[in-house]
Amino acid sequence: MTARSLSSPIAEPLADKSAMARLLEIPAFAYSPESERLFLEALRESAAIHCRRSPHFGGLWKNAGFSPEDLRGPADITRMPFIFVAAFKERELSSIAKKELALELTSSGTSGQKSRMLLDKASLLRVRRMAWQVFAALGMADRTVAADYLCFTYDPKAAKNLGTAFTDELLTGLTKTGETFYALRWSREKNSFYFDMDGALSALERFEKRGRQARLVGFPAHALALCEAFKKSRGRCARLNPSSWVLTGGGWKDQQDRALDKGKMRRLLAGRLGLKTERVRDMFGMVEHGVPYMDCPLGKFHVPVYGKIIVRHPAALEPLPYGETGLLQFITPYLSSYPSISLLSSDFGWLEEKCSCGLKGPVLHIAGRGGVKKLKGCAISASTLL
Repeated sequence: MTARSLSSPIAEPLADKSAMARLLEIPAFAYSPESERLFLEALRESAAIHCRRSPHFGGLWKNAGFSPEDLRGPADITRMPFIFVAAFKERELSSIAKKELALELTSSGTSGQKSRMLLDKASLLRVRRMAWQVFAALGMADRTVAADYLCFTYDPKAAKNLGTAFTDELLTGLTKTGETFYALRWSREKNSFYFDMDGALSALERFEKRGRQARLVGFPAHALALCEAFKKSRGRCARLNPSSWVLTGGGWKDQQDRALDKGKMRRLLAGRLGLKTERVRDMFGMVEHGVPYMDCPLGKFHVPVYGKIIVRHPAALEPLPYGETGLLQFITPYLSSYPSISLLSSDFGWLEEKCSCGLKGPVLHIAGRGGVKKLKGCAISASTLL
């Protein structure tokens, strides 16, 4: 099953009347006492489902002496039990029967441990609706506009259940879709994916000549490599319709696993495509979590009302205040199929209380990953194709 195989359009409100679904009808950054109340109601609802259906999750909460009914206020969220991200890579954790599975998503990590997400139909509809709401709130979703898509990710026809392929296919539903070209293509001869640079160059040239809105989506290293190759082969930079977007995600790394400056990357991509810098946005997300954290025009990740992030001391695991760096705990209540509603990640970062862009809610800053051996994900795997 893919994002487009469901009958419910991504832009339409959900028919589901659960608190988990009703939360997703609140605009993504419309923080208010009502959004906080509904978040808690949805979290209680989701936690009760997992306590009942998942023996591992229910046992963890029972041993901690914590129940869904204990989630009565914001302070209680910091006390709820969490599961470390590695557990989801090493254990078969689920809150549904196999016959209820609508879609299983995985990462393309290179370390042998793959992240997973099991979605029943209701959870799949919710994650699609959540994505629409986040992008719509940032002015990136409009079904009255047709756009051409150049996706720097794995072709979903071959990748099937890879999380990045699902995400980018989902993003092509934010507008009416013109042409879509997936640059990481499958080679039957080599039995592996490869970066189709020649095909991507031709697609970019077609988009430029066609003149309508274009969207470059996916791994930023590949987008920049294409722009450099276009300039070298054509003797000039591409010039896209000014309403075009570059939507990157998956982590900004080079082939040596070195982090590159996001601000510099945004300016380079914008300059190579004839766009304003604010038309280049980055996204952070985790397969196990599902909530998208998108850049605002200033290049900062914003936390929507559908998720909460707690920063914890890496040793004591106590919650830390704004501005202090620690391990990131991700919380979301939209899932009824997979017990990752309270997830302690291996990512380090900190929270900023607000942003000068005007959007309500906290800002997420990613500082890197902890551990002696890094958990490598999709961006590192894809970078080997450059």
